[in-house]
Amino acid sequence: MDLEAVPAESIVHEDEDVLISRIYTQAQDILEAIRSVSSNSKEERQEPTFPMIRTAELVGRSASNIREAENAGRLPEPDRSDNGRRVNYSLSAINHMREVFGTMKRRGEGERTPVIAVQNFKGGVGKSTLAVNLAQYLAIQGYRVCLVDCDSQATTTSMFGYRPDMDLDAYDDTLYGYIHDGLPHVPDRMIKDTHFPGLKLIPANLDLYLSEYELANAIATKKEVARQTLNRINDAMQDISDRFDIIIMDPPPALGMIALGVLAASNAMVIPVPPTVVDFSSTASFVGMLKETMIQLNNYRSKPVFNFVRLVASKTNENKGMHKQVLHVMQEMFGRSMLNATLKDSAEIDNASAMFKTVYELEKPISKRDVHERCIASLNAVCAEVEIEIRKMWPSHHAALRAEGVIV
Repeated sequence: MDLEAVPAESIVHEDEDVLISRIYTQAQDILEAIRSVSSNSKEERQEPTFPMIRTAELVGRSASNIREAENAGRLPEPDRSDNGRRVNYSLSAINHMREVFGTMKRRGEGERTPVIAVQNFKGGVGKSTLAVNLAQYLAIQGYRVCLVDCDSQATTTSMFGYRPDMDLDAYDDTLYGYIHDGLPHVPDRMIKDTHFPGLKLIPANLDLYLSEYELANAIATKKEVARQTLNRINDAMQDISDRFDIIIMDPPPALGMIALGVLAASNAMVIPVPPTVVDFSSTASFVGMLKETMIQLNNYRSKPVFNFVRLVASKTNENKGMHKQVLHVMQEMFGRSMLNATLKDSAEIDNASAMFKTVYELEKPISKRDVHERCIASLNAVCAEVEIEIRKMWPSHHAALRAEGVIV
């Protein structure tokens, strides 16, 4: 079909500012519509629950041990359904069991708090997905975790039921206020409760991006000011570190001032990289940039000391031949620097994300049960390997790690 050219004078040009504003408003309306049907608000979120078999695994005691403790009054009587059957145990109940049985996992007194940056300067590699799921996994294991969203896109924050640019004030609720106002301590109001017991969140919103300009301007003045500026995020993490066993940081996918601050604040790093040629090439560039950045940070006495750096293959699809080939090359090249487990590209993650949730929050599978179970197994395997690297940092865990055959 031939199309007639439209005369230029008949085209109505919309002012750019009006156009962008209209698109933004429409996008927010779409998000509100999605949230309205997905029980996304933070008030509607409920802590995860687990059946008896999984509860026993998490507590580190048998189901009969738990029943005996309940019958003896050492544990509360379990809640029951109308037909008298036990209902699933909440994570709060599981943590109480751990306290009673002495199986609660903790960082030893005086031991270093891991500050883990889940970082890659390329977007779309599964960075925020890994950060959120890792934080929730560690909370399920019983650790005290703080998840710090340093990305002004605020994907991580949205996963906990916030509407970042509507629910949060940049000065009162995000690190922007701490950085901008030069506060001596991180205010308690910035550390938010979540529906996962033991997991706190320092959220982000779009205004956090303003820090990029302000930090860059400060660094342009003189070296001492630059050093203090780069260390602001590190100061914040040091200020809160005693409250937590583990801190997880989700930085922006770009080499900006906030990303540099996260790098200077971290003492461990996990780098997600999908097994495609394009993503592998970008990650290789990221590592090269990281090398040069470390040199520059050293000039400002802000160079981090990493206890571990691990790469993890993310968004893998075993049905794609190219994924298998690139993954094999990555495993051969990086060896022990790469996790054995891979984070699979799963429809279950996509389906849960569409409701601003993670797979760990789903009460039942959205897709087929076998798809759900493979996804959970993949997440657990990746996170369990990171957990081992964390525990290696703590001398109080070394005896247990030897008994488990992890270290010699």
